[in-house]
Amino acid sequence: MLALLEYLPLVAFGLAYWLDGLYTATATIMVAMTLTLLIAWKVKGQLPKVNAISTALVLVFGTATLILRNAQFIQWKPSVFLWLLAAAFLVSAFVGAQPLAQRLLQPALGEVTRTRRQWLAANWACVVFLLIIGAANLAFAYRFSEATWVRFKLFGLPAAMFVFMLLQVWWLHSRPPQGEST
Repeated sequence: MLALLEYLPLVAFGLAYWLDGLYTATATIMVAMTLTLLIAWKVKGQLPKVNAISTALVLVFGTATLILRNAQFIQWKPSVFLWLLAAAFLVSAFVGAQPLAQRLLQPALGEVTRTRRQWLAANWACVVFLLIIGAANLAFAYRFSEATWVRFKLFGLPAAMFVFMLLQVWWLHSRPPQGEST
């Protein structure tokens, strides 16, 4: 239920964009993300960190977009968020017992055990992917029309993230279990 709730702001952004343009969509996503964050806090009893960071970025970049009437601020938000995630994955390779990829993907693997080296490889793949997809967002923002960027944000980014995560899980499942030769 909460996972579906996380997509509500994206849907609201898309609908508002198609009905009344980018500035209305920006204001809509600012409200929608704040509401979904508050609902998640109420249900879980704590603020989900990634959602809180994303909401803070939307509020900062959205406010700049609305006050300055410049779409580039809201267009930068996905890239900044993705690059912050890349930095978190990078730091997790050196700090903590498990890299971030392991903490996020281990539940999808169930009882399957992987070596630290395999988890680090998956983690580095996340860093590279997030850097590239963040750059792709800016390429769409600067090289194509606003409507094309909105379609990329609404459909391209989520689809790329979904496919990448599926490939990560598949790759991890295809590795020999811990203790076998690699």
